[in-house]
Amino acid sequence: MKLKLYYVVAICLAASIVTPAFAQSGGADTYKAKCAMCHGADGLGATPAGKAMKAASFKDPAVVKTPDAARIAIVKSGKNKMPAYAGKLTDVQITAVVAYIRTLEK
Repeated sequence: MKLKLYYVVAICLAASIVTPAFAQSGGADTYKAKCAMCHGADGLGATPAGKAMKAASFKDPAVVKTPDAARIAIVKSGKNKMPAYAGKLTDVQITAVVAYIRTLEK
């Protein structure tokens, strides 16, 4: 019985380590496919499309202070010239993209 418990604990521990890495990877892939064309690979918004649409830089202090819930709402509903992604991306994809964008702030 104890041996089975150890297996369960080991599987749960492995899942807790792998899941965040998978989410970040998925967020990066989705970002590259849907966001980088305007916000740029570095998140500065300095691409030709980003400049034309006045895309926000993810390093801007005002943007850095934006809570994740507000960012998720922006991705879902759009903002200014940014299109809405509700119905185009799943909630899991949107959350993963927001988590990935946090890595671009640094």
